[in-house]
Amino acid sequence: QVQLVESGGGSVQAGGSLRLSCVASGYPYTYSMRSMAWFRQAPGKEREGVAYVSTRDGRTLYTDSVKGRFSVSQDDAKNTLYLQMNSLKPEDTAMYYCAADGRLWYSSAWSQPGSYNTWGQGTQVTVSS
Repeated sequence: QVQLVESGGGSVQAGGSLRLSCVASGYPYTYSMRSMAWFRQAPGKEREGVAYVSTRDGRTLYTDSVKGRFSVSQDDAKNTLYLQMNSLKPEDTAMYYCAADGRLWYSSAWSQPGSYNTWGQGTQVTVSS
């Protein structure tokens, strides 16, 4: 059973940066996680996909609102997924979640919460203007 633990959230001013981390444990099951992603959910809004990585080939996908500002990466040796967030805006304020699944996703399926069977507990990001 894979477990995901996020960290790195906090409060920053607009224009600032944060790096989120998601540590996966539960080897050897972590090797079966072919897809990992970052989601976020603001109060009163639906959970939305932010960034995706195919763990085997490093293919990445982003939602339009974060392209050019956010970057997802992975460190296989540390079983860790990262989300580097630059040029943060107040509208980026949300709880950020790490998600993983054994399936590979293409097109818009990667951004659907139902495409993932393993979730972390979330880390809060607050951006002030």
